[in-house]
Amino acid sequence: MSTEQTRADFERALAQKLQQFKGASPALDQAMEYALLEGGKRLRAMLVFSAGHAVGTPPHELTDAACAIEAMHAYSLVHDDLPSMDNDVLRRGKPTCHVKFGEAVALLAGDALQTAAFQWLAESDQGSVQVRMQQIAALAQASGSQGMAGGQAIDLAHVGKPMDLDSLQHMHARKTGDLIKASVRMGYVSNPALSNVEKDGLEAYAHCLGLAYQVIDDILDVESSSEVLGKTSGKDALNNKPTMVSLMGLNQARKLLAELRERALSACQAIEPPRRAPLETLVELITNRKS
Repeated sequence: MSTEQTRADFERALAQKLQQFKGASPALDQAMEYALLEGGKRLRAMLVFSAGHAVGTPPHELTDAACAIEAMHAYSLVHDDLPSMDNDVLRRGKPTCHVKFGEAVALLAGDALQTAAFQWLAESDQGSVQVRMQQIAALAQASGSQGMAGGQAIDLAHVGKPMDLDSLQHMHARKTGDLIKASVRMGYVSNPALSNVEKDGLEAYAHCLGLAYQVIDDILDVESSSEVLGKTSGKDALNNKPTMVSLMGLNQARKLLAELRERALSACQAIEPPRRAPLETLVELITNRKS
């Protein structure tokens, strides 16, 4: 799997898919494009493709699933940044969606991107009906009250309040980890003949990667600048929010990150060497990221 070519093909497909929603409102069109197309690491999309590659599914059979996960992720960022949530003004080095377009339009843009994710999967001709139903179920479960939305609710309820490490990890597993797990699942369910050993390995990989993503996020919030991060640094401490760093200390958080990196790489051993390379590359990319 050529990562650069897969990424380029994905970006073209994502832009084309968004065209089908144009016309209802120019302001809404612009806000959706701004949130979805202008910037982003595309880590979740690449996880879909990489997990698919691990089980023998080519990228062109997973494009719709990858577009769906990125639409869902973009929606979550737009809503997380709203004044009623995290109240942030900077995202990906630019003004947040509500700062650029107003709160009402940003709210609608997030809503529209969320529903677009499910429409793209429901209308897809990639994979069997059974595979697409599994992808829809994985995305819905990861995004709702038992997943990302539930994690955000826990987060909001604990601003300025104490939280132990187990509770914090549970929150992060919901708020951040579940969408990363869904990305991996939406890739590997494309092969119904997947063995239990391979499935268990990919699930363990996704779990470790999801927590690692949040640990490095908390470390960067302390160590990096807003210019490098592309979002407001130091905001968690300013808002008195519990983080992995505030509970464990910086050195222990770094140690945990290293452990999660090794566990994720070890989980990849369930996949044959030629097919696990993209998964291993993403471990390095996520655990060594600077923004």
